[in-house]
Parts: sequence; C-alpha cells; structure tokens
Amino acid sequence: MKNEIIIISLGGSLIVPPKGIDWRFLKRFRELIVKQIRAGKRFVIITGGGTTCRQYQQAANKVVNLTKDDRDWLGIHTTRLNAHLVKTIFRAYAHPRINKNPRTKENLKKHFTKGEGIMVAAGWRPGWSTDYVATILAERLKSKTVINLSNIKYVYDKDPKKFKAAKKIKKITWPDFRAIVGNKWDPGLNAPFDPVASALAEKLGLKIIITQGKNINNLEKILNNKKFIGTVIE
Repeated sequence: MKNEIIIISLGGSLIVPPKGIDWRFLKRFRELIVKQIRAGKRFVIITGGGTTCRQYQQAANKVVNLTKDDRDWLGIHTTRLNAHLVKTIFRAYAHPRINKNPRTKENLKKHFTKGEGIMVAAGWRPGWSTDYVATILAERLKSKTVINLSNIKYVYDKDPKKFKAAKKIKKITWPDFRAIVGNKWDPGLNAPFDPVASALAEKLGLKIIITQGKNINNLEKILNNKKFIGTVIE
C-alpha cells in the first residue's frame, strides 16, 4: 500500500453498536489514523450505517410496509450521518465535504488538493452498498487494496452462528469467495463483502482485507505491512 491512498470501509456496527455510539473505539481509531497521516499516508474512510440504520428501518416497517427503495434510502442517510460524525472527529485532517458520489471525477478532484489526509465517504444511491462505494473509489483513485473493518475476524465457509463446523478462511480467491456469498445484494444482507461489489472487485483485480475493526493493534499491523489476523480475498 506504499504511496497509494488507503481505502477503509468502516463498518457501521463499529461506529454504532447496539449499545450506542462507541466513542472509545472512535478515539482509538482516530489516534491510529492520525499517526499514519503524520507518517505520510492518505486515507479514504467509507462509513456504514450500523444499529442506527436498522433501528430506522425497523421502526418505519412497523408503521407501513417499507419498499426496498425506502429501506435503501434510510440506510444511505444513516451512513451519511455516521460519515459526518467521522468527519467531525477528523476535522483537522479531512476535507470538509463528504463524498456522496464516487463516480463523479470532479467531486474527487476537490479532495486531497490542500494537503488533506482523509476523504470521508458514505452511501450513494439505492441498489449500491458502501462496499460498492469503496470499490468504485478504489478504482477511481487507483488503489489496489480495500480494508474492510467489521465485527468478524475472518470469513468462514459457512455462517459460524448456524454451523459449528464452519471453517475460517485466511486467504481465498475471488471465484471461491463469490461462490460463498452469491451474486445478489439486498439492503439487509449480512455478507462479509457485498456480492455486487465483489464482482467488480474481481474484475478490477483488487485485494480485499476483511478483519475485526475493534482490534486497533491488528489494523496497525495491516497498515505497516506486518502479519495480521484476517481474511485476504484476491
């Protein structure tokens, strides 16, 4: 990852777990990223929706039958709320505007032009997850690696919550990974990496690292090219 802009997809479950905003995690995350910026690295941080997203979707669905489009927009706006939170804590290092459209080149040109160390991005439009946004931004910014921070240490061949015999995977090819997650994405899908984003990532030849985000020491090892805990897809 030397000299390239580092793409981090920051899972919403890390920002807003069921008990509320995890400011302690955010503080430790900020300390590491600031340290890395001072060492000369630049980052794109894409935020997920987390518990806030699910609470809005569930509440609305108790009142009316939510359409897929409405469910998606609620998710998108909660990712943007979380993005504002992240932008706020990185105020001294981030571009003041959140990237909401990864495809617009003009939008990207505004970032990193004044020495900023971070671009904060969020959900784009219905039908596309933040994993897909991360993949598009990697393509646009010519980055070869996306670090996907979530609440799992590894990808498994089966859902470990349902199957005791599920095996953890440290390294996997794109065809084998896509055989596990399938080809369709839904706003409520619980997959290590969005199937549609996976198809594009494979086409682009990207490397995706999936790891447990709360382990800040492990993230530091990834950023310093040291041995780490997690799954590599390439």
